[in-house]
Amino acid sequence: MNSDQTVLKTLGERAAMNRLEQNRTQRSVATDAGISRRTLVRLEAGEDVSLITFIRVLRELNLLDNLSNLIPEPAPSPIERLKTQGKRRRRAS
Repeated sequence: MNSDQTVLKTLGERAAMNRLEQNRTQRSVATDAGISRRTLVRLEAGEDVSLITFIRVLRELNLLDNLSNLIPEPAPSPIERLKTQGKRRRRAS
């Protein structure tokens, strides 16, 4: 399993790669995200930053929708599926 520091470093590197792919400077992303450039430098270096800072940077890089892949919604239980299945329409009137 990856250490916390390894995960932070990987996330920071990916944020930096996406920023560069969009041809944006650290200053512009930081300003638009409402954080300091130094905070963005720390995030991209894999240092510990707040979750709200991470969310602001993801939003600014148009990556926030990808967060749902990180923590997917739980699948309904088999009993819940049976309950909703009985309510499904089976033919047209």
